[in-house]
Amino acid sequence: MPEHETAEQHGSPIREVGEFLRRRREQIAQRWADEPLFRAVFTISRDEAVDAARTVIDALAQVADAERANDTDAAGFTVVREQLARMGAARSRAGFSTAQVSNEVDALRPPAVNLLIADLPDASPDEVRECATALTVLMGTLRLVVLDTALNENQALIERQQLQLLEVATPVIKLWDGIVAVPLIGTLDSARSQVVMETLLQAIVEQHARFAILDITGVPTVDSLVAQHLMKTVAAARLMGAECVVSGIRPAIAQTIVHLGLDLGTVLTRASLADALAYALHELGSGIIAPTNGGTVRGDR
Repeated sequence: MPEHETAEQHGSPIREVGEFLRRRREQIAQRWADEPLFRAVFTISRDEAVDAARTVIDALAQVADAERANDTDAAGFTVVREQLARMGAARSRAGFSTAQVSNEVDALRPPAVNLLIADLPDASPDEVRECATALTVLMGTLRLVVLDTALNENQALIERQQLQLLEVATPVIKLWDGIVAVPLIGTLDSARSQVVMETLLQAIVEQHARFAILDITGVPTVDSLVAQHLMKTVAAARLMGAECVVSGIRPAIAQTIVHLGLDLGTVLTRASLADALAYALHELGSGIIAPTNGGTVRGDR
């Protein structure tokens, strides 16, 4: 390209970058496949890493064609967001910080810039500088997209793990035929209360339970919000055909409920899980037979 020809005659620098990316797609992909960001994520084969690099290069070329090098929402990035998210999240799971992932993305820039400079031997210094700057801006935007998608993926992973922890921390136990119980430990909030309700209702259906016991012995405090959640759960259980018993109301919690002026009059309560189980067994016509000094005593009431 003669030096006297300007970038305007051959298109804007960013469009020149788009053409370069397509022209040198294979060479760039081969170099990127050896960079940690691709090599450490795509471990099955090097060809897999090369294919992934080609996809990213095609996306960058599309963004360059649209002259949206600074726009992380450019349409070209849409097709690779999921892939970039997996790459960023994989590095995060491997213990890499956000700064380290950012550095790995930035490491893709020098091989591409070096190829760009070698690809423009007849261009003027100004044109080379403008194209290199445009490519650098484009690669900077790619870095932002990777970090953004990785953070979103990590947040989604954290939310899934939190839900799984809530489910694990809220087991539904079959105490007897027709009787299930949920021993609650720790603080109740809206998210956990929703999990409690869903798991309990599901257990009522699966176990054909007639009685469901919510044991709050391990709940440190009961405020108006917790009381509302408990009443909603009791109401939902009734709609499913089961009677819900709340057990484990300690003296301090009972005083708190009174001071708050909360009306739990429609909620059946028992002092302990054992009392609630005995009540449910009695209602089912069953009982607990315990040995005594000279015989046995039925535990139903």
